Amino acid sequence: MSEIIEITLLGELRIRAGDRDLALPASRKARALLAFLIATGRPHRRERLCELLWDLPDDPKAALRWALSKLRRVVDGDEAPRILADRERVEFRPLDCRIDLAQIHAVLAGPEAEDRPDVLEPLARALGQLFLDGLDGAGDESFDAWLRAEREDVLAARSAVLRRLVSAPATPRLAREKWLRLWHDLDPEASAEWQRSAAAQSLREVLPADEPAREPVPAAGGRLRPASVEGHLGRGRELARLDRARARALRAQRIGFCDVADGTKIAYATIGEGRPILKAANWLNHLEFDWASPIWGRSFAAIARNRTFIRYDERGCGLSDWGCGDLSFDAFVEDLEAVADKLGLEKFPLIGISQGAAVCIEYAVRHPERVTGLVLLGGYAAGWRHLASAEEQARREAVLTLTELGWGTDNPAYRHIFSQTFMPEASAADLAWFDDFQRQTTSPSNAARFQEAFGRIDVRHRLREVRVPTLVLHSRHDQRIPLETGRELAAGIPDAHFVPLESRNHILMDREPAWRDAIEAGVRFFQEKRL
Repeated sequence: MSEIIEITLLGELRIRAGDRDLALPASRKARALLAFLIATGRPHRRERLCELLWDLPDDPKAALRWALSKLRRVVDGDEAPRILADRERVEFRPLDCRIDLAQIHAVLAGPEAEDRPDVLEPLARALGQLFLDGLDGAGDESFDAWLRAEREDVLAARSAVLRRLVSAPATPRLAREKWLRLWHDLDPEASAEWQRSAAAQSLREVLPADEPAREPVPAAGGRLRPASVEGHLGRGRELARLDRARARALRAQRIGFCDVADGTKIAYATIGEGRPILKAANWLNHLEFDWASPIWGRSFAAIARNRTFIRYDERGCGLSDWGCGDLSFDAFVEDLEAVADKLGLEKFPLIGISQGAAVCIEYAVRHPERVTGLVLLGGYAAGWRHLASAEEQARREAVLTLTELGWGTDNPAYRHIFSQTFMPEASAADLAWFDDFQRQTTSPSNAARFQEAFGRIDVRHRLREVRVPTLVLHSRHDQRIPLETGRELAAGIPDAHFVPLESRNHILMDREPAWRDAIEAGVRFFQEKRL
């Protein structure tokens, strides 16, 4: 049996075995890597870890290997390793580990912490420490954003503990006033609302008549604000609230992995509650980065409002396996099948965007007993290899070559080819975001292979076999997939409803009127068809 180790994430990162501290590497990046793996509790792609911590012109992969070798000497057990790494992914397995934050959340989830001050007070003190103190700036902006989001989680947990302490009948009066002041310093709005509640009123009634409950005094300087808000002061309150909402969504989603028959590992995510709705993958997805997107974040939040929303990263991109041999249409359909089977979905509607529409159509024909409806946006039944003119095919071939040569470089011109046809009405900032998003989401060779695979899609013979209610949405001036292509798609599916949208964008931006029109059309469709 391996020696039990205790891991402290609150305050400075510490690893203890028995009564001794284990010596961590002096490198802040190595310690940040270990903390990130422990705190996230799931596998991460090597490329993602390199970008997060070693985005340097020299050899980041070598730096990662060096850090892992140093960390293994500290945390690996005698009988079983705690750090697992293969050619694609790295993860930390908490074998015989006690992690302070995990223990705190386990206590908070149990009944013993509901109204016992002796249990709650140590939690409040522990949560008052800064999460991973001293690791700010150890990685890139994404690492710092993750660190700020985790610290907000700790603040939220401390606020919940302080609320329980203030509300617990067994908390002595003087102690209650102390905890109330600390709670007010952390979250004045929540504490004030508590004081106005019936629970607060009942506590006032038991105090002596000559000693009424005192209003808490704000701390010097006003409310303590999370670091993520401080980091966005120049962007204004609305953007800060949006960032917090997206961070909460990213933390709320549950990421898992499933295996396709050929051995490819597919990453999927679920969020929300209610009846399931499954979105097929499209160009390009990343389960983590999508939430920060000016394209997908708000759309996904709208879908997940009253449903369990499920999506996945296609093979070859995002958190799914990149080094897959088969990157074909049939493989894309098998990815969808694997996710639906893994989650045990019985009846559900599908959302398909761009090439994802053809994947949804094929799945619906293969599994008519499971699919209840289709919503297809910017879709097509046949790719450019089947429909494009000789001149257009030559242009596409040239783009394939440019993609393989320039996709991974710092020059965005290669990726800009796609960005401007996907979203001609996007702002310069949104285009820059999408350029970088594409680079981080897949490799140059896979980007070219995707284009080739999409060009060979052909489900025209399957359209008449679709037997579920179908809504087809398409931008009138789509510069990527012409409106007529979407109209032909709808015409081939029995009783499909076609809705043109006033936009030039293939991917709708959440600020344009067409986005709201698409959301409203989808809501009406689901209500009318009772999906």
